[in-house]
Amino acid sequence: MSIWKIKPLSKLIEDSQESEGGLKRSLSSGALIALGIGAIIGAGLFSLTGIAAADHAGPAVTLSFVLAAIGCAFAGLCYAEFASMIPVAGSAYTYSYATMGEFIAWIIGWDLVLEYALAAATVSVSWSAYLDKLLLQFNIQIPQELLHAPADGGIVNLPAIFIVCLLSLILIRGTKESAIINNILVILKITVVIVFIALGWGHINPANHVPFIPKNIPGTDFGGMTGIAAGAAVVFFSFVGFDAVSTAAQEAKNPQKGMPIGILGSLVICTILYVLFSWVMTGLVPYTVFAGDASPAATAFAATGYTFLQTILIVAIIAGYTSVILVMLLGQSRVFYSMSNDGLLPPFFSEIHKKFNTPWKTNLFFLLFVSIFSGFVPIKELGHMVSIGTLFAFCLVCIGIIVMRKKMPNAERKFKVPFVPLIPALGVIVCVYLMTSLTKESWYRLIIWLIIGIIIYFFYGKKHSKVED
Repeated sequence: MSIWKIKPLSKLIEDSQESEGGLKRSLSSGALIALGIGAIIGAGLFSLTGIAAADHAGPAVTLSFVLAAIGCAFAGLCYAEFASMIPVAGSAYTYSYATMGEFIAWIIGWDLVLEYALAAATVSVSWSAYLDKLLLQFNIQIPQELLHAPADGGIVNLPAIFIVCLLSLILIRGTKESAIINNILVILKITVVIVFIALGWGHINPANHVPFIPKNIPGTDFGGMTGIAAGAAVVFFSFVGFDAVSTAAQEAKNPQKGMPIGILGSLVICTILYVLFSWVMTGLVPYTVFAGDASPAATAFAATGYTFLQTILIVAIIAGYTSVILVMLLGQSRVFYSMSNDGLLPPFFSEIHKKFNTPWKTNLFFLLFVSIFSGFVPIKELGHMVSIGTLFAFCLVCIGIIVMRKKMPNAERKFKVPFVPLIPALGVIVCVYLMTSLTKESWYRLIIWLIIGIIIYFFYGKKHSKVED
């Protein structure tokens, strides 16, 4: 059997039809936008902004967000076209199966494990740190050895494991119920983000924005265009949300209309908020203050003098992190569900709960898998792996649009990327450029991870594939 066999578009459309025992279509366009915002606004805004400013771009971290958003916009257009054509769970994995063949689909599906599972683990560690800050305000102290991984001097990060387990169980309960909880969290954190921008704007010190683009320090990735690009690669992690929207295509009420709206709508809204938030944050205090600070948003807001709002800010950040973890776990389970349906993974992963209509065994599997990383791996070892996995996935989706336009020019498309192949090619160029800004260690880990995946494919996936040549 060929490793390049393609899953026919007709078969994908057939799979997307709701049937008894399958995934239930329960998400509106508004819910899909909220799903994207839920994933995008979180660690990137409340933690990575400070890291990118202090270590790479200075006040020009706002331009880092713009650069990252440009790459996301190119990829987002491609995702929107695919999602309107192929309203099936699985995101980039499914799209690659329809364009570039089974082997590439497996590679991207395996890469998405790296992207979603480790993203959930990364954010759960930040969630744990902010929970500790909140409890300290009420004189409740969690033993430090239960807040850090062994490499950071602790025993286990217990709160991080707790939130992963709790949200996994909520996802088993049902997608619609999970979306309702996500909507509440999204409303809360957007409200606080707007309050932060509104109250902080009047306290900006223009001197903190000078120089806006620090000079590059030769031999480093700080300052100048090098620093802006490095900052964009760091914060790119936070733009994975609209990608997560596409994983829920099979649960959208009207995917041909709703998916483009959900993907592009969430990207536009969050980019605007990111730029405004980072401008205010770097204007409130010198960017050098954020070096090594795990809670830069709280540090910056303290400069406004609104100390009574500090607790509310921390609560909102925790809410933001919670919704990110929820969406990442949802996206991961849907990718494995699709891969299992195709026979590339054991049927265990596509078994649907008889009452809740969710892939509950997959949720339980990732409850254990993500908990291990959350509890025992330091956050600094996780973030870059997520960014490089996301960028790699975006590259393949952009290439897939070019291939699909050539192979199936007459296929029905409710949404079409303009100026093909220019737009997809620009998406690939920007994403590859940002990938080169990441560390060599990130590349090594990606390669090792892909090698492990290739071995699994040839020993199991290829032999059990349900798609015929």
